[in-house]
Amino acid sequence: MKTHVVRTRRSAEDFPVSEHLAWKIAEVATDAVEVSPDTADMIVNRIIDNASVAAASLVRKPVASARQQAIAHPYNPGSTVFGLPVGQRFSPEWAAWANGVAVRELDFHDTFLAAEYSHPGDNVPPILAVAQHAGRSGADLIRGLATGYEIQIDLVRAICLHEHKIDHVAHLGPSAAAGIGTLLGLDADTVYQAIGQALHTTTATRQSRKGAISSWKAYAPAFAGKMAVEAVDRAMRGEGAPSPIWEGEDGVISWLLGGPNAEYSVPLPGPGEAKRAILDSYTKEHSAEYQSQAPIDLARRMRDRIGDLEQIASIVLHTSHHTHYVIGTGSNDPQKFDPHASRETLDHSVMYIFAVALQDGTWHHQHSYAPERAQRPDTVELWNKISTVEDPEWTRRYHATDPAEKAFGAKAVVTLRSGETIVDELAIADAHPLGARPFGREQYIAKFRTLAEGVIEPAEQDRFLAAAERTAELRAGELDQLSFSVSDAVLAAPSVPNGIFDAGRTA
Repeated sequence: MKTHVVRTRRSAEDFPVSEHLAWKIAEVATDAVEVSPDTADMIVNRIIDNASVAAASLVRKPVASARQQAIAHPYNPGSTVFGLPVGQRFSPEWAAWANGVAVRELDFHDTFLAAEYSHPGDNVPPILAVAQHAGRSGADLIRGLATGYEIQIDLVRAICLHEHKIDHVAHLGPSAAAGIGTLLGLDADTVYQAIGQALHTTTATRQSRKGAISSWKAYAPAFAGKMAVEAVDRAMRGEGAPSPIWEGEDGVISWLLGGPNAEYSVPLPGPGEAKRAILDSYTKEHSAEYQSQAPIDLARRMRDRIGDLEQIASIVLHTSHHTHYVIGTGSNDPQKFDPHASRETLDHSVMYIFAVALQDGTWHHQHSYAPERAQRPDTVELWNKISTVEDPEWTRRYHATDPAEKAFGAKAVVTLRSGETIVDELAIADAHPLGARPFGREQYIAKFRTLAEGVIEPAEQDRFLAAAERTAELRAGELDQLSFSVSDAVLAAPSVPNGIFDAGRTA
């Protein structure tokens, strides 16, 4: 890896394009290095993982709304949309949009955490949509996805967005644009312009993940993917981007991030170096924000030791800065204790999540968030006994670069009414590559089977999984096999009101 120091440059400064971060990323995207077998294998895992979550979220209203928007944009050759017959094709940016919402809705796919947060699997919907539309092969798709994962993860390693209240999808627009560039075999200048446009159009505030969290939390990465598709299309037509997008005097670093005196050290693969960043990411066993994964496993482990949960006086979770301030009591969000809060809010409340995991000893992507579950009086009582505090050691481990040190867990201090304390801690989730039960292909397939049950017919599940495991062998024009269809009865709910794009259509 080569480290690139990135800072603001004055407009009058001699700063050639070849030194711009966007150009350095474009060089990585256009480097035709082979994808290593372990990277290709993990890409297949994440294609399966994304489809799992999409299946489980297919009938949720935000996903149905996005799907209806895509349906209003049929296109030939076009791209597939999860749930619909693979013979139906839609404009690639709208297919990327609909599939992006489906993948993200349950907050249940892969993650990478460092200076910033990310769900690098969000690269899959836009890159796959363009691959289907452009008639590319499975090998082409794998190359594009290796780039998308590499660029997003490398940006996440180096550039903190949340510190400046910028949403993390600002790293996704450039990575998806770069991945599409690799997929299509574009030249460096075209990819450079697309990266700049994608970044420029996808910077937004983190209010989408603050307070009363709405369905936009799922839509934000889908929007970034859609913008990446459109940015590449414009760049291919010779249209340019604001430049230099990161380093400009009025650019992203100067005004949206650390300011004109800030420096960021961004690691990128050197010429001929394989793109392996996906191997540093990890998926979720539980449908909740990633910092909740280890606490859920910890709560399940502590249940028997605690015994009668009514004897609990208080629970304090000692954890990292991120966990405390984003999903803990450090956020100062009263909504995180509201039994009538949205699902999006509850899955960003580690207090709620720890309480339910303690009571139930399990976690379910639907039942654990059901209104009747959140409003149970004994749950509300326990929930309000839980708080978080930042522990510098957990914050240090969160930001550690050594994989053996890096951790996203917590220490739970449970104080009983008797004054007795029960203490336990868990550094990493059981499903993490270094955890007690790390995910491999078998676990990814099991997750798909579980989440697809009652949604996708068993024969269609078998067909999709067989195609996914053969991704590298799929020929040009065969990538529609990486979608799945469901019955009209499944898609009938929920009902979605018409919008602008439905003008003239019947409800």
